[in-house]
Amino acid sequence: MSVKVKSVEEGSAAQALGITAGATICSADGHEINDMLDYQFYTSGSKFELTVLRDGKLDYLQVNKGDYEPLGCEFETYLIDQKHSCSNHCMFCFIDQLPPGLRETLYFKDDDERLSFLFGNYVTLTNLSDHELERIKQMHISPINISVHTTNPQLRVRMMANKNAGNVLRYLKEFADAGIQMNCQLVLCRGVNDGDELRRSLEDLTALYPAVQSIAAVPSGLTRYRKGLYKLTAYDEASSAETLDILEEWGDKCKQKFGSRVIYPGDEWYLCAKRPVPQGEFYEDYAQLENGVGMWRLFRDEFLRELAEGRRSPFAIRRMDIVTGTLAAPLIDEMARAFCKKHPWVHLKVHAIKNDFFGGNVSVAGLVTATDIAAQCKGKMESRVLGVPEVMLRSEKDLFLDDWSIQDLEKALGVKVKILPSGGGDLARLLLENKYKKHKEEE
Repeated sequence: MSVKVKSVEEGSAAQALGITAGATICSADGHEINDMLDYQFYTSGSKFELTVLRDGKLDYLQVNKGDYEPLGCEFETYLIDQKHSCSNHCMFCFIDQLPPGLRETLYFKDDDERLSFLFGNYVTLTNLSDHELERIKQMHISPINISVHTTNPQLRVRMMANKNAGNVLRYLKEFADAGIQMNCQLVLCRGVNDGDELRRSLEDLTALYPAVQSIAAVPSGLTRYRKGLYKLTAYDEASSAETLDILEEWGDKCKQKFGSRVIYPGDEWYLCAKRPVPQGEFYEDYAQLENGVGMWRLFRDEFLRELAEGRRSPFAIRRMDIVTGTLAAPLIDEMARAFCKKHPWVHLKVHAIKNDFFGGNVSVAGLVTATDIAAQCKGKMESRVLGVPEVMLRSEKDLFLDDWSIQDLEKALGVKVKILPSGGGDLARLLLENKYKKHKEEE
């Protein structure tokens, strides 16, 4: 396979070589270019031969550039080819629990090892070809993030409804032998892969330390749109506490044996079990932060640190309503109270938005919709400015999950929306920032 160039960056090595839009890159030092991983890996060096097809003629170009300096070619998609879709039908899959009528892109299930390397996505390995397996080892793509869920082959087949799901568990040992580091994820379903099955998975995965450098365990998210799907029961306080006991017990063993906890329970376990969230040192380097592991603690510590160190001059902001999910609401409310205590001329009102749109046990801020915000904040606003966490919006920061725009929400509530950063320190700095423009409505 070869790849067609869409455009070339000004001043790049590719432009200096005369490569233009429409040219086809065939190989680099004899290595075929099939996708973005091939392109980035084989063009990262300072000197290599590039085979390019242009105007019907095959040219062999000698590249001289800085080590790891981008060659400068752009392609139709960021992967060059199409994303690999998921071939599983997991009993806990959140996408299968989405209501109809959302954006088409929300229903796409990716399971692509390239996205794991490029963006930190988790992959199940079930659709990994022999070529891709060998390429990971050859290129030493590390770390790779893997959705394991269970190390029991038969149970993994049942949980993922994929006959190949058990066989590919052998890849974990192959990666470890090749020196590939792994971050593993266990999505736990009550009565299915917890209890003794969880103990088995933790024993098998920690046996691969230090190649398995971290293991996150999170509860399955269940919406009200589960008709026709495997019957699952949400975790309650008692079952969360039981699961947390196992995870902490095994984490303590790893800490004693390896000097690292390795196993990190998701924040939801502590909040659901009504136990204190551990101190920052528990999470070490926050290896599983993107999985919601340690996010509560890091946010709180960063916010309070910035608040303590921040200046005391008057702020442009005086009043603001803030929305968040029910899971994070106690934390955000605590931080708002701390801020207002130090700066009593500021008034911050936190609204815990119950997720009626998805229902079930969905409580995280990132899945709150504008529909629920509008319905639950109407008539309860204490200012004319609404702070909305950026995690509620897609990457372009313009649309909510239910396809409402920021302008739609502003119109529905008669407010001005202010997008709030997801980091605790960043949020404190925004609230302390004089450059924040005061709206007349705040007065």
